[in-house]
Amino acid sequence: MKKTAICTIENSRISFNNQVLFESKANNFAEFAKDAYRNLNINYPKFHKMDSLSKLAFLAAEVILNDQDKSKTALVFANKSASLDTDYKYQSSINSSEDFFPSPAVFVYTLPNICVGEISIKHKMQTENAFFVLDEMDEEFLNHYSQQLLDSGKAEKVLCGWTELYQESYKAFVYLLTA
Repeated sequence: MKKTAICTIENSRISFNNQVLFESKANNFAEFAKDAYRNLNINYPKFHKMDSLSKLAFLAAEVILNDQDKSKTALVFANKSASLDTDYKYQSSINSSEDFFPSPAVFVYTLPNICVGEISIKHKMQTENAFFVLDEMDEEFLNHYSQQLLDSGKAEKVLCGWTELYQESYKAFVYLLTA
């Protein structure tokens, strides 16, 4: 099994295979995500409705999957905070007595695996996927799980990685594994 592509996103910077692909002067993740979306010439209007975790995972996937054959590509992601960032925002809308209008559009993002769903929808991927909540990035665990998918024939490639986001702290380390 080998890594054929790596994307990292943190500190308003996207790197692809250890080369800076895009850098922004944005002061927050929301601004950075919009800047990256425009700079990468992504045309997917649903991006703007996604929660921040989904945007982070989606941007990393776009960088790697751009020119790839996506058939038989599984998705295996993990993070520490699950969907806590969105959960907090949703709970705040419930707690507000003056502005009590919990949004179904926000509720759908209160599961961390929705980010792999967004990637799957965009790329019409009907493959295996998993999202794990771990105390820390555990590449050995992710690779072992991915190897099982490759060995079983359920996948020919695995888009794998860590997408951690809580408030303004974010980091993606996403890579493509092949047999």
